[in-house]
Amino acid sequence: MKTQVGIIGAGPAGLLLSHLLHLQGIESILIENRSRTYIESRVRAGVLEQGTVNTLNEAGVGERMRKEGLLHHGIELSFHNKRHRINMHELTDGRAITVYGQQEVVKDLVKARLVAGGQLLFEVEDVSVHNLDSNQPKIRFRKDGEEQEIACDFIGGCDGFHGICRPSIPAGVLQVFERVYPFGWLGILAQSKPPSEELIYCHHERGFALFSMRTPEITRLYIQCTPDEDIANWPDDRIWHELELRLGADESIQLQEGKILQKGVTPMRSFVVEPMQYGRLFLAGDAAHIVPPTGAKGMNLAVADIRHLSRALGGYYQNNRTDLLEQYSATCLRRVWRSEHFSWWMTALLHRFPDYTPFQQRLQLSELEYVTSSRAASTSLAENYVGLPMN
Repeated sequence: MKTQVGIIGAGPAGLLLSHLLHLQGIESILIENRSRTYIESRVRAGVLEQGTVNTLNEAGVGERMRKEGLLHHGIELSFHNKRHRINMHELTDGRAITVYGQQEVVKDLVKARLVAGGQLLFEVEDVSVHNLDSNQPKIRFRKDGEEQEIACDFIGGCDGFHGICRPSIPAGVLQVFERVYPFGWLGILAQSKPPSEELIYCHHERGFALFSMRTPEITRLYIQCTPDEDIANWPDDRIWHELELRLGADESIQLQEGKILQKGVTPMRSFVVEPMQYGRLFLAGDAAHIVPPTGAKGMNLAVADIRHLSRALGGYYQNNRTDLLEQYSATCLRRVWRSEHFSWWMTALLHRFPDYTPFQQRLQLSELEYVTSSRAASTSLAENYVGLPMN
């Protein structure tokens, strides 16, 4: 097989890259080691920045998102069992976030690619990349027992943190920046009406909790736990009891217990590699960077990467420009590090660290009080949360 851009990974990054290239008349082939059913059903992020929403709408894949997504103009921070609202809409000149699950974005993009006749190959095995520093890199894999190869001009490495693209870059090229946190999140998907119309971030002496949602009938909940927590220690009754405690005694909202559809533990880390490119291989999304989910930046950063990469590839094929491709890593990393800082800051602000002294815990509360009482501090949080403008 031969194409202009070979793409590895059918998450939001890979699918969006394929679609944006198609809109510019650029050919691509996308391969994925999982099945279509799997990628369309795995529950991941759900908060879309204003820029991500705009990008999906501009790409012509936002119709269902506009109908089913939940538009939010604010979030709430809870501490001392009292809730404080951050009015993001007012503080950011009308910007907002939209709650719409990552798996729904994936469904929309897969449908758009198939309608357009895009080449998507699912359930491939033994993927490898070759000749990255040449003018014609290659992707090799096995599909239905047969060895296959794609010769292309460029490779989009969109295969996530555990993918093969980043480890295929020669040793010594990448600089790795990482922090592993001493806790994880127990994530719960429940058939229960969300307790609030907006997200509630809770700082509590028992640990952090987040009350989110996917639809008006499905709630997404998170409880701070140890990173190696045994899920067997969390029967449904304990989960609901712990959530009640961390939400606090507030008669204005009620947590409605319902059937728990899914639960699992996610460790938390911050991770960045520099540069995000080597030869004709360009990393995007989780293949290049990971953020703790507190700041809701993961999928949004992937979309920002792809926005830059698709424009750079468009400049190459349409105007024979190479400068945008050469600047891809530096351009993306400016936003990546801003988002890394915000995600780290939100995480440090809201979680219970096992080694924090009473002095450090008081500092957390002092900062929470400042953030919720100062318009300048609230504006900074709001600007970062809704997402900085995408160029």
